[in-house]
Amino acid sequence: MSSISLVAKSKLPTPWGTFTLVGFQETGTGKDHAALVMGDITTDEPVLGRIHSECLTGDALFSLRCDCGFQLQAAMQNIAKAGCGVLLYVRQEGRGIGLLNKIRAYHLQDQGADTVEANVALGFAADMRDYTICADMLKALEVKSLRLMTNNPRKLKAMESFGIPVAERVPLQEGRNPHNEFYLSTKANKLDHLFKKT
Repeated sequence: MSSISLVAKSKLPTPWGTFTLVGFQETGTGKDHAALVMGDITTDEPVLGRIHSECLTGDALFSLRCDCGFQLQAAMQNIAKAGCGVLLYVRQEGRGIGLLNKIRAYHLQDQGADTVEANVALGFAADMRDYTICADMLKALEVKSLRLMTNNPRKLKAMESFGIPVAERVPLQEGRNPHNEFYLSTKANKLDHLFKKT
């Protein structure tokens, strides 16, 4: 049984081209998720894709504490340049801990904790995200395999385990700056993200 249902579709013009915006609802929680689709993603060829977890601070408020907003824009640009692809926008703020707890985690980081230590201090695992819904969204969109834009090995393993083969990992290293150096090095050193450790 699928964890999501497809609810609605519309056109979404962006600075990089017009996508189809697809709205999904999680069956168990009622939580909303979205996909941005360009071109025919139902072919047998691996589709350029991105699984992007919601980051209000980075995506909408232009935070330099993370690389999320930079990755979101780069992924949309890459899909538009290719003329075909899919971006899942998954409502799992702060690696699944929610916006208010993310702000609490930021406060702990202001005092010297890294992103993993802050989550753990608040009583959470380092990463609380569930990728089951992502696989179900891709299956609903009839995506057969991916060229996945990610630095996160958990996403690669999750897609494979849920029956979405990943033909290629496409690195997505964007937005490094003095405010997120510690954050990015923590992702490399503690969460095994696949970019150069500092």
